[in-house]
Amino acid sequence: MKVSFLDLKSQYENIEDEVNKKISEVLENAAFNLGEDLRKFEKEFAQFCNAKYSVGVSSGTDAIIIALKALGIGNDDEVITAPNTFIATAEAISLAGATPVFVDINEDDFNIDSSKIEEKITKKTKVILPVHLYGQPSNLKEIIKIAKKYSLFVVEDACQAHEAEFEGKKVGTFGEVGCFSFYPGKNLGAYGDGGAVVTDNEELYKKMVLLRSHGEAEKNRHEIIGSTNRLDNLQAAVLRVKLRNLSKWNEKRRKNVEIYRRHLKGLELIFPKEIKGRKHVYHLFVIRVKDRDKIKKKLFDRGIATGIHYPLPIHLQNAYKFLGYERGGFPVSEKVADEILSLPMFPELSEDKIKYVCNSLKEIIGWLKYAKQEQYISKL
Repeated sequence: MKVSFLDLKSQYENIEDEVNKKISEVLENAAFNLGEDLRKFEKEFAQFCNAKYSVGVSSGTDAIIIALKALGIGNDDEVITAPNTFIATAEAISLAGATPVFVDINEDDFNIDSSKIEEKITKKTKVILPVHLYGQPSNLKEIIKIAKKYSLFVVEDACQAHEAEFEGKKVGTFGEVGCFSFYPGKNLGAYGDGGAVVTDNEELYKKMVLLRSHGEAEKNRHEIIGSTNRLDNLQAAVLRVKLRNLSKWNEKRRKNVEIYRRHLKGLELIFPKEIKGRKHVYHLFVIRVKDRDKIKKKLFDRGIATGIHYPLPIHLQNAYKFLGYERGGFPVSEKVADEILSLPMFPELSEDKIKYVCNSLKEIIGWLKYAKQEQYISKL
């Protein structure tokens, strides 16, 4: 049996008629940039997040850059974040002109350890940028508390957490700005790159609108220096169709996780913990297991695709060598990076395929355990 890690084709087939109709409308109207579908999507996405404003941008990376620039973050400023995220989080900080400062994570939820944030705050610190990794919110209550104590901004990287909630409130709406990605594989994914920022602050909203399109308030009138970071109308049209299905798809992801947990019960692996008061939307279903690389290869041999998100923390990447971090600097992030394995996860994943993944894992882990015992016995 073949089990894909992600199956975007199946999702498309379920909404094919709606999507094709919307794309045809955009093509017939020849409205490709800053068109009606973008305006409608921005309004609909803001309402979905329970935010006042939303601005469609070209990627999740650009969402973070624009959010930071709108807040006036730049040279000599520091932004606190976690090292175990995709490099785009740190890149965005750097491209805004600031310096990323890393804080280690919790083993329970893979998110930034809020108890370690204060020790990294300096006179240069301007922003705390929590990443709601894999779809589970960070400890926003403590993060907001710390931010208020030190008069810092909070910018949420919610790029993997569409519709996730902390104590009944959707992520992206706790800080000054929430940043989302619509990369195709995300819970809400476009058919290309895309992203959005959400905020309740009208002044920030207006500035982010300017930043995403050359600082242009009206034709050939440029108020500030901006760039070209717009979400195009075709992608907005597709996202409008998908947004109407997102809650249903997220619920299916959560049910798939229940199936995984039921069939993997008793196995020697560590499940992700869904922290009380937080709604996890499982952009990824990530377990921790010993002999990860061997298990990944043997699953592949059985036709099962898996992933590792992410195998090398940012502080150990060559791109960030200049920060001077060394191995051992963030022990929890490094330990977790060696053990994490992302199993197939998408709404259309069938129970039969989940069972096949689980049975394969059981057999592989059992075989590895037996092989180790035999090796030990042979040395006696």
